[in-house]
Amino acid sequence: MKKIYLDYNASTPISPEVFAAMEPYFMNQFGNPSSSHWASSEAKEAIYKARSQVARLIGCDSDEVIFTSGGSESNNQALKGLYEALRSKGNHVITSKIEHPAIISPCEYLESIGAKVSYVDVDQYGKVNPAQIEKEITESTILITVMHANNEVGTIQPIKDIGNIAKKHGIVFHTDAAQSMGKIPVNVNELGVDLLSIAGHKLYAPKGIGALYIRKGTPITSFIHGAGHEDGRRAGTENTPYIVGLGKACELAEKKLATQNKLAALRNYFWEQLKVIYGDSIVLNTELDDCLPNTLSVSFVGVEGEKILEKVPELAASTGSACHSGNVELSSVLKAMGVSEHVGKGAIRFSIGRYTTKEELEDALSLLKSRIVLS
Repeated sequence: MKKIYLDYNASTPISPEVFAAMEPYFMNQFGNPSSSHWASSEAKEAIYKARSQVARLIGCDSDEVIFTSGGSESNNQALKGLYEALRSKGNHVITSKIEHPAIISPCEYLESIGAKVSYVDVDQYGKVNPAQIEKEITESTILITVMHANNEVGTIQPIKDIGNIAKKHGIVFHTDAAQSMGKIPVNVNELGVDLLSIAGHKLYAPKGIGALYIRKGTPITSFIHGAGHEDGRRAGTENTPYIVGLGKACELAEKKLATQNKLAALRNYFWEQLKVIYGDSIVLNTELDDCLPNTLSVSFVGVEGEKILEKVPELAASTGSACHSGNVELSSVLKAMGVSEHVGKGAIRFSIGRYTTKEELEDALSLLKSRIVLS
């Protein structure tokens, strides 16, 4: 069975260059970077370099980057740490209805300890209206958190506009950039964010490593307490190999940003051919012009996405619905976008990446055409 991977938004393979950069720190350069002897110096220097590589990609200073275990930890530290630091000034948080669970769940936790959270609607394409964000602001608002790009449908949010609103009102602004990093430009100053989350495994680095950008002067408490690692902001002996991997991945992403038009061209070709095969029986779930260049979210009208993928096991892709006890349940993202169950139950996200070829897409189209017939 020829396997075709079209689920890069779920996770990316570690690039060969990243693996090569990491390898020495597993065996030979194993010293604890917090020690003060010869065995620690190379690891310490490697972490310093990696921090600079991450900072360069997002346009900040090195000392504004801390390393975490991944995007979920970064999001949790951003939300919980900011709330703890500013809860004496207010308890109101604003977010959107289509955030990743790593944002929604921390928001629900904050609500359980006294926070008030406003969940802003999105339009039919999954986009937040900045004016609606501003409308929700009160005297007790201390944090706005809106993802840079949606993981499911790929919609890019108007982060710069929201950032201007946050700055005008003196409110801390966080964005989850797990999906946008390496696919579109991400510059913290241009976006106007104070906190930004990064997930390594979306960026051709390993799972289990991430980073959090914290703008100088932003009050935030530690999420993990212990010794004084990461300048006292995140305790735990540094995971040197994985930190090195994330740094290298960011360096490569900076170089490869200019090639993202090729991904968009492949994505657009795949969509055009799907339309040729299925006509009006397949629809887009968002606009392609303001979407991640690698992401295609479509619905096969009147059928279930899970059943389509079951018939084409060679394809690795993700659905936008789940079946529980015979009932199809749409994702929170599709629900917030107002997608009907009839359409949404057939949602599939195809996400391509650095190693996707046109030949693979041709094979995927052939498999779908031969096994999935829509009336």
